[in-house]
Order: sequence, then C-alpha cells, then structure tokens
Amino acid sequence: MSETKAIGDFGLIGLAVMGQNLILNVADHGFTVVAFNRTVAKVDHFLENEAKGKSIIGAHSIQDFCDKLKSPRRIMLLVKAGPAVDDFIASLLPFLSPGDIIIDGGNSHFPDSNRRTKYLAEKQIRFVGAGVSGGEEGARYGPSIMPGGNEEAWPYIKDIFQSIAAKSDGEPCCDWVGDEGAGHFVKMVHNGIEYGDMQLICEAYDIMKRGLKMTNSEIGDVFTKWNTGVLDSFLIEITRDIMKYNDPADDTPLVEKILDSAGQKGTGKWTAINALDLGMPVTLIGESVFARCLSSIKDERGRAAEVLEGPEIPAFTGDKEEAIADLEQALYASKIISYAQGFMLIREAAKEYNWKLNNPAIALMWRGGCIIRSVFLADITKAYRAKPDLENLLFDDFFKAAIHQAQPGWRRAIIQGIQFGIPTPCFSTALSFYDGYRTKDLPANLLQAQRDYFGAHTFRVKPEYQSETLPEGKDIHINWTGRGGNVSASTYLA
Repeated sequence: MSETKAIGDFGLIGLAVMGQNLILNVADHGFTVVAFNRTVAKVDHFLENEAKGKSIIGAHSIQDFCDKLKSPRRIMLLVKAGPAVDDFIASLLPFLSPGDIIIDGGNSHFPDSNRRTKYLAEKQIRFVGAGVSGGEEGARYGPSIMPGGNEEAWPYIKDIFQSIAAKSDGEPCCDWVGDEGAGHFVKMVHNGIEYGDMQLICEAYDIMKRGLKMTNSEIGDVFTKWNTGVLDSFLIEITRDIMKYNDPADDTPLVEKILDSAGQKGTGKWTAINALDLGMPVTLIGESVFARCLSSIKDERGRAAEVLEGPEIPAFTGDKEEAIADLEQALYASKIISYAQGFMLIREAAKEYNWKLNNPAIALMWRGGCIIRSVFLADITKAYRAKPDLENLLFDDFFKAAIHQAQPGWRRAIIQGIQFGIPTPCFSTALSFYDGYRTKDLPANLLQAQRDYFGAHTFRVKPEYQSETLPEGKDIHINWTGRGGNVSASTYLA
C-alpha cells in the first residue's frame, strides 16, 4: 500500500494548453490541484514553470495521482475525445474507491457520455460529462461549463466548477444540465450554434466586401458599431479585430490572404445529424455545416468559376447606410432563429432521452466565458426564467417583437444578396424556416398524396374534411388510378 498523503482537492489529467490553464484557474481559487500527463516529463516542466509557487502538485503515475487525492476523488480528464478517454478510465479504475468522480471535460460525443455514465455507475463511480467552452483564455480566467451525468456527483464538484467558471451579472456560467450525456449534448448544440453564428457573420462580411465594395477597415468599423448594440458578442468583437489586422510584411489585410477553405472538428455535423435523427428542422446549423463543406472543394469551385455565369456585381449606387442597417437586422433575426432552433432540438432531446433539462440555466451558461457569449443571451435567459416550459423562443413577447421589427431589413438584405449573386445560405434558410413556421398550411399535403400515389404510404385527412370515407386520425390509402390496388404500405414518421 502507498503511504502518499492525500492532500489534493482536484486532479486533472492532460497537460495541453487547455489542461494547464484550467489547473492554474482552479489553483487560483484556493484549491490544491494534482496534475498528471502520460508524458511525465511534461508534468515536471509544468511544475518548474507555469505552476511554480502555486498550490499544484505533480504525479508520476496513475497510482501516485490517485493516492494524492482526497476522498471522494474529483478527477477531470482533458484528453482527446474517443478511445483515449476510455483508456484513461480503465487505467484509473483499479485505484479508485466507490463514490469517486471522473469528469470528462473534452469534446466527447454525447452517446459516449451516456454509455460511460451507465458503465461507471455499475462500478459505483460517478461519471460527469462536462462541456467546456471558452478556449485557452476561458480555461485560464473563466470558461462556460456544462456538466451532466450522474447527478450524485454535482454537490461534490459544484464548488470548484462554479468558482472557476465565468460570471455574468454575478452568476456563474455553470449549473447542472441533466442526466447522462446531457452536458455534452448541450455543448454539442452550443458548438452547432457557434457554426451558425460564424457563417452568418461571414455572409454579412461577403455582402459588404463584394456587394457594397467596402474596405476591410470600413467593414471593421461596422462590426465595431454593431458590437455596441443588440449584436454585442465575442464573435462580433473578434471579427472587428480581424478586419483591422494588417500583415506586418506589407500592411495589407491579412484575412484576405487566408485560404477560403474552412475546417471543422465534427461537432456541428453531430448537431445536424442529431437534428435529422430527432426530426427537428435545425436548418441554420445544417446549412452552416454544408457551407463549410462547399468551401472545402476549393479547386472544383475554381473550375466552376471559369464556366458558370451569374450576375456581374456592379458598383453600388444605393444607400449604403441603409443596406448596412438591413444587414444588421438580417444578422439579428437569423441569430434569433438559430437559437430558437437550437432550443427546439434541446427540448426534443429531453423528450427522446428522458432527460430533465434546465433551459434557463443553459441560456445562462452561454452568457459568459464561451465562444457564443453575447448580450443577446441575457434576453434568452430572461425568457426561459419567465416561462421554463416555453414552447419556442419565437413565442416570447420580446423575441416576437424583435423579429417583427427586423423582418423588413432581413428580407431586403437577402434580396440584395440574390441580386448580387452572393450566396447567403444561412440568412436565407433562417428566413425560409421563419416563413414555414408561421404558415398554418404547408404544401406537404401534396407531398403526402404523391407518397401515397407511388408507394401506398397513406395519408391523414384534415379534421375539417373528415367524412365516412375519409375518417379523421386514420391512415388512408387511395387507389389513385384504379389500377394500383387497395393494399397500403406500413406507415412511419420520417
């Protein structure tokens, strides 16, 4: 048996920049942290440099790491999502005791967190899947933390997490999200919304640059102004800075030298796939993922540019200030739609996976510390606090009024983009969703008739047209041609 004295309040495995910064953050808030990394030399280097003089101690093996932690052990993994998480869990288990807590703070897919919560509960270990957002700076000075999993763990980790989290109006941007993989699910939706926000900003930039013929400095001035109003946010702020940054080599905008082929790590795609699985029309996030995919076929687009025609973009002769104001309204309205869709997905996931999710807390967690943090989220928090079971964000009086006011400029901005031949996939899909959502009768009646015609997939009749031959609430098949027969296919919900 080891004679090592247990003095650590919190242990963290994974000394990449995020891990180091989170350890420093925890230590700054009065906790003693035990640090471990698979490459042990990295532990010693960290202790001799960034961690020197702080309440941080190192471990040189998994057993040494566990022995130095007080009971119940609070252990956080900040390692690459996937097999590495399972490998570390397996290596920890022989040295843990019932009631100990393992926290996965990486970008794990929520089904993995579902599985790990159940697996570790069988071994009397409490598992938490915690989404962490805010990047390197957030980890050091205050991230947004979205924990979910085995709720028995929350009283033991709440003090640390809420101490180190970002604060918004004095409230920590961290609260318990829900069961099993709920924390990582909410982080996944956060990342999907982040994809959408970034693409919307890019579309506004494209119209200003190519359509309105504005310089990068002028566009930076617009983002500076927007960052003082309803669009005040981290992403608008950094876009302002990017627009103003010139390459020191020739004093020209660096952003224009960057290859227009966007990368992605998969969380936006996960959100879009989950939306399809749950039958939720999360169109803006889906379109933002496809926009990245389109950007990535750079060579093919180059060939298409040589042979496919479109409008020539003339010198802009309209009212530039009005066009910029319309873009601001388009961006604001589209953001409202994106968040409304995100919370629709969260609501449906709670039903599907039998989770009890805290919508007001989720909105609060996104208000500070994270990449999508914005003033805008304070209004979402207020809406869900006033009505936690709010069916849709668009039904809240504030957002309903906001989208009504933004609508004329939103439509004009999209029309302007069409006339220029400048793609606005996320502006456009947001407006299409809005128009579809507010339409009582969509043309899906014809679609159902077509499905029944060629595949006997059946349809249901509108209540006002029910009759003896068309009973309400029943799956009906019609022999449309007299030749197709009266046997219907099985029905299912797509």
